[in-house]
Parts: sequence; structure tokens; C-alpha cells
Amino acid sequence: MAMAANSSFEIDRYVIDTLMRDIVGHDRRPSAYLVYLAIVGHAADGAKGLSHGDLAEATGLSRRSVQDAVSHLARRKLIEVQRVGPTETALYRALRPWRR
Repeated sequence: MAMAANSSFEIDRYVIDTLMRDIVGHDRRPSAYLVYLAIVGHAADGAKGLSHGDLAEATGLSRRSVQDAVSHLARRKLIEVQRVGPTETALYRALRPWRR
């Protein structure tokens, strides 16, 4: 899941100023914040799907930590997870509920 050296993407200021404090400080889930950033970055790269292994490699977390983080982000409605089949790689979409 490496991005090209010259690629870049923008991140909402809210993600840094508010969401980081909320997820890392209040929820005490820094792994969820890292996974959210990885999903945002992956979407900017135009890629289609991510496995828990891909997210673990991208963030330096264990697969179990990634699974917990994905569940937490989905419960908080910060990501949408779509699976075509039970063994297919999941498609993740970062949601931005603060942009209504």
C-alpha cells in the first residue's frame, strides 16, 4: 500500500484539530486514529480495497488492533465498510460527518 513519493492529498483541519483529540484522548483508541488516516490516504491513492493485513502493514499495528480499530470507527460512523462476500477484501470509505 505504498503511495508514490510525489503524491499528496489534503486532510480536513477537523481531522487534526478535533478528531485526533476525540479518538486518541477521549476514546483512548490511538490505533483507530491511525487506521482512519491510512484509509483516508489509501482513498487518495485511488486504490480499491484493503485487507486487515494491508492496514496492519500501513500503520505498524497488529491485525487484531486493526480489527478492533475498524469496528470502533464503524460504530462511530467514521468509516463505511462494504464487503462483496465473506472472504473478499473489504472496501473502506472514510466518512466525514462534520461536513453536513
